Amino acid sequence: MRDFGLYIVITDPILDYESFCEICVREEVPMLQLREKRMRDKDLLLLTKRLKAATKGSNTKLIINDRADICLMAETDGLHLGSDDLPWQETLSLLPDKSIIGVSTHSVAEATNLIELCKSAHVVPKPDYMSFGPIYPTPAKAIPDAALGTGLLKQMIQIAPLPLIAIGGIFPFNLNEVLAAGARNIAMIRHFTRSREKAELTDKIRAVMTMIKEKTQ
Repeated sequence: MRDFGLYIVITDPILDYESFCEICVREEVPMLQLREKRMRDKDLLLLTKRLKAATKGSNTKLIINDRADICLMAETDGLHLGSDDLPWQETLSLLPDKSIIGVSTHSVAEATNLIELCKSAHVVPKPDYMSFGPIYPTPAKAIPDAALGTGLLKQMIQIAPLPLIAIGGIFPFNLNEVLAAGARNIAMIRHFTRSREKAELTDKIRAVMTMIKEKTQ
């Protein structure tokens, strides 16, 4: 898998999910992850199916967080797994061949271990991408991980053999610092999900995608 640019995570958006997703599709956001940990299973499945219908045939890939069962039933484009979720090595065998799988890392040790595994010739298949963060402090998790900073981000990018996504506390005011560290894939959550109007979300997506494009091409 190649570097792709913007990776938006939807979690409890102010706009309704469908409108949010439709705008991402229209603006050709490459990767869109649905992350909802408090929703009932049935509701999550129905929502995921609606979002999958909205992204079908588009340039936007829909990724579901944590839930391999929802990934299979809703036929999403992929699955993102954290360190406390099912092991990615075993989960890969459950998914269709073309499914995208991503893995979270929240420390240098976790990232280094994953990178070494991915460099090993006998580990096949491998994840399609990894995330590394939080780069900056963020309240996105109930028990926040320590901020890692752009220095460590740069180190991990230099040795990662797969696309690495910078995540955590990233906003337009610090995005250039993250890009200057070598990041080519940027995950953002609150900057987009706090949008109250469709036009506001559209403008934010266009501005961030332009910033990424200008620094990475």
